[in-house]
Amino acid sequence: MLKAILIDDEPDSIRLLALQLKAHCPQVEIAGQYSSSVEGLQAIRSLKPDLVFLDVEMPEMNGFELLDQLDDIFFSLIFVTAYNEFALKAFRFSALDYLVKPLDTSELQAAVKKAEKHQRIDQEQIELLRSQLQRQQLPQKIAVPFHTGVVFVELKDLVYGEAEGNYTRLFLTDGKTYLLSKTLREVQEVLEERNFLRVHRQYLINLDHIKSYHKGDAAYLVMQGDITIPVAKNQKERLVQKFGWL
Repeated sequence: MLKAILIDDEPDSIRLLALQLKAHCPQVEIAGQYSSSVEGLQAIRSLKPDLVFLDVEMPEMNGFELLDQLDDIFFSLIFVTAYNEFALKAFRFSALDYLVKPLDTSELQAAVKKAEKHQRIDQEQIELLRSQLQRQQLPQKIAVPFHTGVVFVELKDLVYGEAEGNYTRLFLTDGKTYLLSKTLREVQEVLEERNFLRVHRQYLINLDHIKSYHKGDAAYLVMQGDITIPVAKNQKERLVQKFGWL
């Protein structure tokens, strides 16, 4: 069982989340529900939960200020938010779990199932998310979770991503690769505004690392490291729009 605490300044939101957890997540035991962030912080310290559902925008202390009061984030953390689309991308860049109000049951179940693995949160993930929300601009790096933790990758060092079923393998300039438990479409949603382009159903590339383009029926790109990437016919026009030299 996961001992959980719910912290949200909106009592109706807490009540609804509690009902959904009881109905659809039997592995969760609700140890406390708090509409005050101060009381929620005290409960975290005294009850030592396995899982915390935390609203971001709250009076007294917001979610980040609450986390700042803790010496260690020893629990699984799921943010609950009503943020806009920009902020949702910020969550994806930081690789932190979040749920959007009104809560979707299947997404709630998936987040709880992930929390059961007790993957440790890196404090840099919190800072990455906080800075994005404050500045309202996307960062130059992305948090990439993998089996032993989280690595922070500079976008300039990411050459391309390749689909591997429901996973994506990321290829870096130094030859390192990381297998990400996200589909290529999910990675595309995060990076498409950061000078990356899906040129094939299997490949998402960093446009800054293109060395040359070769036309023909089987068009392809040569990337840094002399890696060849096929270009789907229906994606050629997008390259034209980006560069205008084809």
